[in-house]
Amino acid sequence: MGWYDRHRRDLPWRARPGQAADPYRVWLSEIMLQQTTVVAAIPYYESFVTRFPSIAALAAAPLGDVLAAWAGLGYYARARNLHACAQAVVTAGGFPRDLAGLRALPGIGPYTAAAVGAIAFGLPAVPVDGNVERVTARLFAIDTPMPAAKPALQAAAAALGADPDAIARPSDFAQALFDLGATLCTPTNPACALCPWRDECAGRRAGIAADLPRRAPKKLRPLRHGAHFWLTDPAGNVLLRRRPPQGLLGGMTELPGTAWRAAEWPVEEALRHAPMAADWRPAGEVRHGFTHFELHLDLFAARVDRIDAEGFLRPITVLAEEALPSVMRKCARLTIL
Repeated sequence: MGWYDRHRRDLPWRARPGQAADPYRVWLSEIMLQQTTVVAAIPYYESFVTRFPSIAALAAAPLGDVLAAWAGLGYYARARNLHACAQAVVTAGGFPRDLAGLRALPGIGPYTAAAVGAIAFGLPAVPVDGNVERVTARLFAIDTPMPAAKPALQAAAAALGADPDAIARPSDFAQALFDLGATLCTPTNPACALCPWRDECAGRRAGIAADLPRRAPKKLRPLRHGAHFWLTDPAGNVLLRRRPPQGLLGGMTELPGTAWRAAEWPVEEALRHAPMAADWRPAGEVRHGFTHFELHLDLFAARVDRIDAEGFLRPITVLAEEALPSVMRKCARLTIL
C-alpha cells in the first residue's frame, strides 16, 4: 500500500499509516459523513469534538445540546442515535471490538461497523461507501445499474479485502480505498493514468470506467407545502416549539406552523393555524429539499406586545444556539433580514 502511504489525505479524524485511531473520533466522523460531504463535515466535526472531547462527555450531555451542535448537518435521527450510542458505549465500558457488537449499537449499520472495526480496531473488514462502490464497479467492470449492483459491489470489495496486504493492515487498506475514490477514481474525469490499479482495472480496459457505476433514472420527488409563523415581541423574543421526539426532525426546534401536505395552503386556511391572533403579514417563501420530498413553506410574520401562545420564547440574538434544522434556519434568516 505504498500509494496510500505517500498520498494519505490529512483529515482531522485520521490516524497516520500504521497507527491506531481513536474509536470515538472514527465513529463520530463516520456518522457525520453519512449523507454529508467531507468539506461540509470538517468544521462541524472540529466544533463537535471541542464541545464534546470524549464519548463520556457526549453521553453526559443533554440531548438538546447535542441536537444544537448538530443543527445544519441534517438527517437528525443521526444525532439522536449518536447520543443513544454514546450512552450505550459508556455504560458498557467502551466500544465492542467485534463487528457483531458494533452493529448492535444504536445507529450503527453494516458500513459503520466495518469502518470503525477496520480503522479503529484493525478488524479484517472492508467498509463499502460511495467511493469504494465506484472503485470496485470500475475495477471489476460491474455495469448493473445502482442500487441493484450493491450485492455484487459488496462481494467485489470483500474479494479485495481478502488480499494478504489488506488483511495485514485493515485500517490502512480501508482508508486507502476511501482516498483512492476521493482523489483519483473520482465520479468524473478519473485519473486512470495515476491509479495504482490501472493495469488490473477491467473498466479501464473496456473503455467504460468513467461511466461506472451506472445509475438508474432518478425518481421525481413529491412536493409538499406548509406555512410557518415568525412571532416576536418588543423584548426581541421569538416564539418557538419543539417537534415530537420521533419522526422527521424529531426533537428539533421549529417555528410554529401547519402540517406539511401535498396540497397548497390558502392564506385564509394557513392563518387559522397561527399561534395567536395578530396582524400577520406575508414574509416570503422558503424552499428546502429532503431526501424523499421537496418542501415549499410560506412564511408569515407579526409582532405583538405580549406573546401568549403554546411554545417557548428565545431571544433572537441566541437563535444560533438552538437546535434549529436547516429549513428553520432558512426561515429565520429570511425574517431577520
